[in-house]
Amino acid sequence: MKQQDVKRKRVESILKELIPQALSELDDEQLVGLCVTDVVCHKGHHDAEVYLDKTLLSESEISQIYTKLNKVKRYIQNYCANEEGWFRAPNLAFHFDNLLEQQNHMDKLFEKIEKGLKEHE
Repeated sequence: MKQQDVKRKRVESILKELIPQALSELDDEQLVGLCVTDVVCHKGHHDAEVYLDKTLLSESEISQIYTKLNKVKRYIQNYCANEEGWFRAPNLAFHFDNLLEQQNHMDKLFEKIEKGLKEHE
């Protein structure tokens, strides 16, 4: 693994810890309860995609949360920069993660296949 990759992974790991801390200091219950599932850095650590868990959220709640996250994005970036002593934190882009839903769907498909195989035996 290259040194650049190690640095990127380290920044991703730090952001994965700091972003929930920053969210927990806000007075908004919707934002405090968000779970960060993954962080992916791009362009030499200048941009970071933050993936959030959307389990149990409706489409209207998701759109409200996007709006709120865009309003507090600068605060979260400043929080991360101050906590780590960085001159500048990565520009954050928030996305809701579909991975858990996809995994649940695949599990259901495998169960159907298994039932079908048992019936043919």
